[in-house]
Amino acid sequence: MKSIRSLSILLLLILLVSRLAGQDYRYLESIDVYAGISSSAGIDNPVTVKVIYDNYVKVAGLKEDWGYSILIEGLEKNILFDTGTKPEIFESNFRKMGIDAGSVDLLVISHEHGDHTGGIPAFVKMKKGIPVIIPHSFSDRFKKQMTEAGLEPLLVKQPALICANMWTSGEFEYQIAEHSLVLNTKKGLVVMTGCSHPGIIEMLKKIRADFNKNIYMVFGGFHLMQKSDKEMDEIISQMKALGVVKCGATHCTGDKQINMFRNAFGENYFELGVGNIILIL
Repeated sequence: MKSIRSLSILLLLILLVSRLAGQDYRYLESIDVYAGISSSAGIDNPVTVKVIYDNYVKVAGLKEDWGYSILIEGLEKNILFDTGTKPEIFESNFRKMGIDAGSVDLLVISHEHGDHTGGIPAFVKMKKGIPVIIPHSFSDRFKKQMTEAGLEPLLVKQPALICANMWTSGEFEYQIAEHSLVLNTKKGLVVMTGCSHPGIIEMLKKIRADFNKNIYMVFGGFHLMQKSDKEMDEIISQMKALGVVKCGATHCTGDKQINMFRNAFGENYFELGVGNIILIL
């Protein structure tokens, strides 16, 4: 009898530990995920993108550093995409740019690397209680940290609607779990990337196929530092073949590679850099 009771207690403890270790998190899912996507549909009002954290700086008094963070405003929800590397630099740039943390409705993290997640402790000092949208393959440790920080992990696996005219691409199949943001405009899709570890062209091809709409603009980190001139020429050619008209490359793209994009896209290339504001019509 005693052994049966001990076994029952042990089973209960195992069940409790397993439930705590495998905490259930909500998923961001859409019933009709591509509703509203058509050649003529898209944003009716301008959307602004403010660069908070980047390897380069555009406005005096702000600080550049290896990392990336942008704030997207003008939709029904204001979205903070990544948070850079160092909390003190993120917070300093954030405050000097006059951004109201209270206006941020959602935090989206592109992938689980410190140069995109490091500023979270600074952000949650200013704003808590909002969802943090992440690929479902992020580590349990990271998900737990977000919960403890006062954020609600909201997982994505497939493309899903975040708010009117803004989607997550869904998690790309790659060894590093990553997703990007996809904005619907009447000129085409606007793709916003973190580091593009799965490959920028592979990502764009999948988004183009999933959403069945041309990609008008792409910007962010492209992770091309090791690519040769020949490889870059092919990447740029494929990007244009996908219909990309406007491009902005930064962060992990590489200085030489950024210059090649700048030359290839000419007047349709735009700079990022801390303090810069991109207007999407």
